[in-house]
Amino acid sequence: MIRVLLAEDMHMIRGALVALIAGEPDIEVVADVSSGDGAVAAAAEHRPDVAVLDVQMPGVDGLAAAGMILDRLPGCRILILTQLGRPELLRRALAAKVRGFMLKDAPPAELAGAIRRVAAGERVIDPNLAAAAIEARENPLTDREAEVLRLAGEGDDLAEIAARLHLAKGTVRNYLGAVVTKLGARNRLDAVRIAAEAGWL
Repeated sequence: MIRVLLAEDMHMIRGALVALIAGEPDIEVVADVSSGDGAVAAAAEHRPDVAVLDVQMPGVDGLAAAGMILDRLPGCRILILTQLGRPELLRRALAAKVRGFMLKDAPPAELAGAIRRVAAGERVIDPNLAAAAIEARENPLTDREAEVLRLAGEGDDLAEIAARLHLAKGTVRNYLGAVVTKLGARNRLDAVRIAAEAGWL
């Protein structure tokens, strides 16, 4: 019996996934939670064979939760289930040692098969997304540059960004200038658009 932990913050979707998996004779949902923090705690308590995690959840996101779960339970296999089919997100998932990456718009019948394959040690990745990840440009931004750009995209001005990140205004201006140059953007707003579309924010 494959023991599965399911983490999805949308209650209706989580309920549907639990019902879908429960109909499989060789798969058992041992816990279902609505947050990344809850997934980490439930994994420690129930020791699942496979953790099926959404990426966007309150608190700790799915990829951070995956890393925490694998630190505590190296034998647990992680299957990411997301609506965000971005190459950069797939790259981050693979770097986090995730074994599977499925889009939520995949046919429901494919989920049980993916769980079985991941539990068996196989890697399960949408082939079109894998091809896009290979072809896509790598993220040229440092973590700090991405953080500064994200705050700028949220509407913070130089002084607000500087205060939030404990930097000088001139340093923030330099970061934003470097970002615009790296992305070949026309201005900061264009840089935010480019980075958001690429999944770098």
